[in-house]
Amino acid sequence: MEAKKKLPKATAKRLPVYLRYLNVLQDSGVTRIKSKGFAEITQIPSATIRRDFSYLGELGRSGYGYDVPYLIEVFSNLLDVQEEKRIALIGFGNLGKALAKNNFRRNVNLNIVAVFDNNPELIHQEVEGFYVYSIDELAQVVLQENITVAITTVPSKFSQEVVNQIVDANITAILSFAPDRVNVPKDVTVQYIDLTTELQTLIFFDREYKK
Repeated sequence: MEAKKKLPKATAKRLPVYLRYLNVLQDSGVTRIKSKGFAEITQIPSATIRRDFSYLGELGRSGYGYDVPYLIEVFSNLLDVQEEKRIALIGFGNLGKALAKNNFRRNVNLNIVAVFDNNPELIHQEVEGFYVYSIDELAQVVLQENITVAITTVPSKFSQEVVNQIVDANITAILSFAPDRVNVPKDVTVQYIDLTTELQTLIFFDREYKK
C-alpha cells in the first residue's frame, strides 16, 4: 500500500504497459529479463524502467536482471487484475459502442456490465447486445450490479453533470473521454483521455525520432 501512495502518476500509467509485455514474455517462455532488453520490447528507456521499478522496492539484482514471474505477481497485485472490476459505460454513441464491443478482451477481469444514455430512442432498448438504461437509473443499477468503475464518453459540455451523477451513485473511479477537467470530491479519482492531445504527442515524438 505504501508503494502505491508514492508512485508518480507517470509511473502508475506505465504499470499496465509493463504488465502486458511481461505476460507476453512469460507466454513466450522467458523467465528473466534485464532493463535494457525490456526497454527494447516496451520502447520505454531503460533508465525510466529502472526508476519506475525502484518505487516498488528491490525487484531485481544488479547483473542478473528481473524474474518475469515475480514482476507479474507484483504488478498484478498493484493493479488488482485478479479481481473483477464491474464497469458502467455512460454515453452510447459511436465511441461508447466501440468500447462496449471491445469490452476489454485482453483482460477478462475488466467488464462493462451496464450502459447508459439519455437518447429516448436508445433507452430501454437492446442495442448491439447491450440493454441501454437511462442515466437517471444509474444509482439503482450501480447498486444492483455491484459496479465500482465508470467510463463516460459524453461531450465536455455535459461531463460535469454526468460526473455529478456518477459521484452520487458512490462510484469513486472514473475514466473520462472528455478533455475538460471536472470538479469531484477528494476521494474520487478521474483519469482523462484526450485523443487529440495523445495524437499530437504521438506526432511530435515521431517527428523528433526521425531527425
